[in-house]
Amino acid sequence: MCLNRGGVTGDTMNDLVRPFQLSIPQSDLDDLHSRLERVRWPDAQTVADHSQGPQLEKIRALVDHWRDSYDWRVCETLLNDFGQYKTEIDGLDIHFLHIRSPEPDALPLLMTHGWPGSVLEFRDVIGPLTDPVAHGGKASDAFHLVIPSLPGHGFSSKPTTTGWGIERTANAWVILMERLGYTRWAAQGGDRGAQVALALGYLQPEPLVGIHLNLALFVPTDEEIAAATAEEKAMLADSQYYMDHISGYNKVHSTRPQSVAYSLADSPVGLAAWMYAMYQDVSDSDGHPDQVFSLDSMIDGVMLYWLPNAGPSSARLYWDVERESPWIATAEKPVPTPTGLSMFPGEKGRMSRRWAESRFSRLVHFEKSDKGGHFASWERPEEFVGEVRTTFRGLRR
Repeated sequence: MCLNRGGVTGDTMNDLVRPFQLSIPQSDLDDLHSRLERVRWPDAQTVADHSQGPQLEKIRALVDHWRDSYDWRVCETLLNDFGQYKTEIDGLDIHFLHIRSPEPDALPLLMTHGWPGSVLEFRDVIGPLTDPVAHGGKASDAFHLVIPSLPGHGFSSKPTTTGWGIERTANAWVILMERLGYTRWAAQGGDRGAQVALALGYLQPEPLVGIHLNLALFVPTDEEIAAATAEEKAMLADSQYYMDHISGYNKVHSTRPQSVAYSLADSPVGLAAWMYAMYQDVSDSDGHPDQVFSLDSMIDGVMLYWLPNAGPSSARLYWDVERESPWIATAEKPVPTPTGLSMFPGEKGRMSRRWAESRFSRLVHFEKSDKGGHFASWERPEEFVGEVRTTFRGLRR
């Protein structure tokens, strides 16, 4: 798919990129507070664990903090200080963070979040990646960062027609990097962002030097299943557990996103609980995300869906993705772009090195971590930074 670049050339390139400052009206925050004071709570779960979904006491604790102690303006200032921008691509305003490194030879790195994530997933890795010297690293490992909000997520525009899937998003990201003047860059992603990065790896835009993934997107062959080692059997079991017990949200989003849209748009507690289920189920927290993430950081993430009313539009992305060719790595069509893979044990989608070697023509880095889950940059920021640095160290020149 070829998208309209809007005739952007030469010195006019940045004319299409405009600064964006968040300043949420106090009336919106007052409305939210009023809703949090008037919650109609469900009965408690009838089991002792979280197998039926987020436990009532966990959500009540989060909402109590949200209503009585949380300060959105702290998050708003953080985002504004990072540097926010918007640019129109293919009819949509794309919101993104753009953080330039003080190192002139830094490698531009495009980082894409997933659901229920946001640009805030990367908040703790922005400093070390852009300014490694200030964080005990080497100047040669520096990156300029471009962190967009997916279409229909955060403060990006909401698609009003179908068709915004993975490939269209990947092509939009190529235009974004071109518009920022980058002629040589890398891409990183987990969750939905891993699909976008993988699509870029297959599409091979000329400026792309490599990709890094912290989610393995693949289907094992019958032969691989039959010959699986004990470690690989554990990976297959985790993947099956996800399909059998966790993936209900995915099925709803992919088939009836408008059914859940009304709850996500009208109830902040309904939205928070829908997202909390993922914090609980796919982080490396044994079902207790409050032991890994602060309440403030989880609520920050919810706010990036609540304030722009992005719950419904983010769910509809699944519907569009379900109707396009899946972007997965296959042995029949290996990814030709240099790739680094970081497998965190709490991530349900993992692969072994030997499975990876048949699916990536140029596997430049492969590492298994001892801790961490689906939200790798949020859960294990220091380790994540090291994995990204190692992947691209040999691809900078």
